[in-house]
Amino acid sequence: MSWLILIIAGLFEVVGVTGMQKIAKGEKGSGFLILIGGFIVSFSLLSVAMATIPLGVAYAVWTGIGTVGSAIVGMIFYNESTDRLRLMFMAMVIVAVVGLRLVS
Repeated sequence: MSWLILIIAGLFEVVGVTGMQKIAKGEKGSGFLILIGGFIVSFSLLSVAMATIPLGVAYAVWTGIGTVGSAIVGMIFYNESTDRLRLMFMAMVIVAVVGLRLVS
């Protein structure tokens, strides 16, 4: 169950980062609400998951989900680059996260 909570925490990190993008685009009101709400939920769930998942593993998985998820959101909604090298490095992050899960 802790792993599911950790994955959801990572997804809410993506929500918080999306709020940052909205702020950068000038949507300050909704952007701050999304940023603060996303990160409050994300950090709360991360702390719950860390009750049974070691700190280093939990943090690495959480940031990996946030990194790849934010990049995917940027590609889909903000027309960011989908260069093959970028996709390859994102795949490497995913492989590392799965590897951490397998050995933990």
